[in-house]
Amino acid sequence: MKSVFSRIISGELPAHIVFRDEHCIAFLSIAPHSQGHTLLVPLLEMDHWLDLPPLLLSHLTKVSATLGRAIFQAFPCKRVAMMIAGFEVPHVHIHLIPSDSAKDLDFENRDQVVLLKDLEKVASTLRHQLTLLSTQQASIP
Repeated sequence: MKSVFSRIISGELPAHIVFRDEHCIAFLSIAPHSQGHTLLVPLLEMDHWLDLPPLLLSHLTKVSATLGRAIFQAFPCKRVAMMIAGFEVPHVHIHLIPSDSAKDLDFENRDQVVLLKDLEKVASTLRHQLTLLSTQQASIP
């Protein structure tokens, strides 16, 4: 059976996508720990991150860093936490969570009700920040 993330990847289910390339997709969490909480998911459906091909894992780490920088610029926080828990959905996913303390990472503290219009505003803000970052990186000699 396809995971909920595979169904998002294939377009069967909607998501607020902020990034996609030939290896992965990033979209906002529908149960965010904080505003800007993003999930980075490989297109390859795999349950455990230890089973990922090393090059794909490396790519996910690189994309996580880019997304993390954009999240840090777009949403005030002390840190952007990167976490692989893997209990909620049997498809590898990296949580990128704007955080001010370790308490922000507790799954018991996440929002249970999020308005779609609010998610679209957050997604738009994050996409804009990613565009700014890519422009800045392109201009570095």
